Amino acid sequence: LMWMGLELNMLAMIPLMMMNKTNRAAEAATKYFLVQSTASMMFMLSIINNLNLTGQWELVEPKDNITQFLIMTSMAMKLGLAPFHLWVPEVTQGIPMMLGLVLLTWQKLAPMTILYQLAPYLNVNVMMTMSLLSVLLGGWGGLNQTQLRKIMAYSSIAHMGWMTAAMIYNPTAMMFNLLIYILLTLTMFIALKITMATTTTSLASSWNNNPLTTLALMISLLSLGGLPPLTGFLPKWYTIQELVLNNMTTTALIMMMTPLLNLYFYVRLIYSTSM
Repeated sequence: LMWMGLELNMLAMIPLMMMNKTNRAAEAATKYFLVQSTASMMFMLSIINNLNLTGQWELVEPKDNITQFLIMTSMAMKLGLAPFHLWVPEVTQGIPMMLGLVLLTWQKLAPMTILYQLAPYLNVNVMMTMSLLSVLLGGWGGLNQTQLRKIMAYSSIAHMGWMTAAMIYNPTAMMFNLLIYILLTLTMFIALKITMATTTTSLASSWNNNPLTTLALMISLLSLGGLPPLTGFLPKWYTIQELVLNNMTTTALIMMMTPLLNLYFYVRLIYSTSM
């Protein structure tokens, strides 16, 4: 049933991606289909492997290392966690703005729920490696981007990294993180849709046309960057606290420094808006 839900979700998403009958949309839909179907096959393989070992279809307590690894890898591919992140910016850029919002928010719920249910049985080292890589590459990748959808995609990769770091030690912190991320991304995409901005240069005229929406966009950007006292700082603080309590101080330090990269390109966006 878990596999079937993921499969239905993917097959329902592809016709939506093909609404704009352009080569760009076709390419994005094909990339999305290939990545998601590969992840689904890996997930089914983990279920069959678990069935061979335990004799049941339930993934309640997957104690086998191969099963655990296949679950983590398949869900990382579905979420766009590093090192399986390269499809996210490409697909987000090729589809309409509102569909990009669905891809970066709603589509994260199913894989996150599966990981949430299996959190006690996930390999800490593998999850922390993917988490750190996602936070780093989500920051570095967005630095030289001018397309707003690609910037939001790299922001999503970085936030997924924060969520996986929180999940290992406190799954509830991950849910809290996901909720705030979805709310902020929703605000961002709606503001971008109203201002009709797609690149950093097209943001320049938005202040004159929609001053209130642009102000909301600016605040959302700072909040996504995790700047206190805004809401986006709270889940990051919560995650760092969990890491420090579990003697992961070095990891926490690296994760505290990397959002500065994200914050840099968010502030650069704000600067181009206020010009």
